[in-house]
Amino acid sequence: MTKRTIVAMPGDGIGKIVLSEAIRVLEAAGFQADYVTGDIGWEYWCSEGNALPERTIELLEKHKIGLFGAITSKPKDKAEAELAPELKGKGHVYYSPIVSMRQHFGMDICMRPCKTFKGNPLNFIRKGPGSTIQEPEVDVMIFRQNTEGLYGGVEWTNPSDQVYDAFMTHKKFRDNFEWCPREELAISTRIFTKKYTTRIVRAAFEYAKARGFDSITVCEKPNVIRETSGMMLKVAQEMSKKEFPGIAVYDTNIDAQMMWLTKNPEDYHVIVAGNMFGDIVSDAFAGLIGGLGFACSAQFSEGGVAVFEPTHGSAPKYAEYETPIVNPIAMVMSACMMLDYIGEKEISARIQKAIAKVVEDGKTKAYDMMKLKGSQDVINQGAATTSQMADAIIAAL
Repeated sequence: MTKRTIVAMPGDGIGKIVLSEAIRVLEAAGFQADYVTGDIGWEYWCSEGNALPERTIELLEKHKIGLFGAITSKPKDKAEAELAPELKGKGHVYYSPIVSMRQHFGMDICMRPCKTFKGNPLNFIRKGPGSTIQEPEVDVMIFRQNTEGLYGGVEWTNPSDQVYDAFMTHKKFRDNFEWCPREELAISTRIFTKKYTTRIVRAAFEYAKARGFDSITVCEKPNVIRETSGMMLKVAQEMSKKEFPGIAVYDTNIDAQMMWLTKNPEDYHVIVAGNMFGDIVSDAFAGLIGGLGFACSAQFSEGGVAVFEPTHGSAPKYAEYETPIVNPIAMVMSACMMLDYIGEKEISARIQKAIAKVVEDGKTKAYDMMKLKGSQDVINQGAATTSQMADAIIAAL
């Protein structure tokens, strides 16, 4: 059988470390593929003025499947300062390469699972009746609209006459912001379209139906952000009536959701949200199941391009350690999402079972699982290295 080709994009910092370990686990589990390296990240911004080179886009267009590590992003002034001298002043503008990738390929559907591993010392616990301690089981899938909203990139500082005049046609803008000198004004937009709002809501309904869940929760802020959040809630309510009559629609405001997820997280199984609120609520739920060391994600496009990545950042200081200490589980779980997507469900299930066994046994723990502050010294305190965590997963296969 012809091997599948996977575009491996290590990116920056610890992305390079965890991606190589995930590939090692995939190979040990019997998944055979050819890996081609896709250049992405801060070093390409600094040296080329483009954090997502065209050659990487071409690789994804050809092979369709990507495994991604992590990137470093910095504010506008620092990005400009770190450009190669010959590129400065040439009009290069830094954009997050992963956001650019999502928008280029239309990877509008993002799935972020947060599920409890039995025996994980980082699992959320709460006080129960009397002096009891409860450890609720979290099993939630967050569907995050991935290409629109606040991350759409439609922004201005000191907006042009055309933009400023357009905003001045809105009474709220005139009443509340006309006083502000234009050069002191920064504007970011929050754009929802019905097409892609419908796609992410339908994906949430279909997942709920497949898993046997009887409801989905729209996590937005329609009482204040009436047009955009209101659109998502309305689309969900109408879809429930017409296409999924057995699945109810609940809605929570993002601020209230932050409270409720630490009171009764076991009540939520399918959450759908826009780009920013989906980012927030998925990180919040990830904190209940062990933090970013356990947070994986997948993103898909209509055109068949899919990229799988952990949701943690590049953590550059950890990449400089002589012996890597970061937890690779989020990256390995992201690779399992890739396996599920391409139909290798048996291998995926074996790897996930192995991860669960390692966590429950508790003999091999990364520093985060030992609740240690990240430093090179954690190894002397009994924490497993990144490679040792991967070794333990491989041994448990």
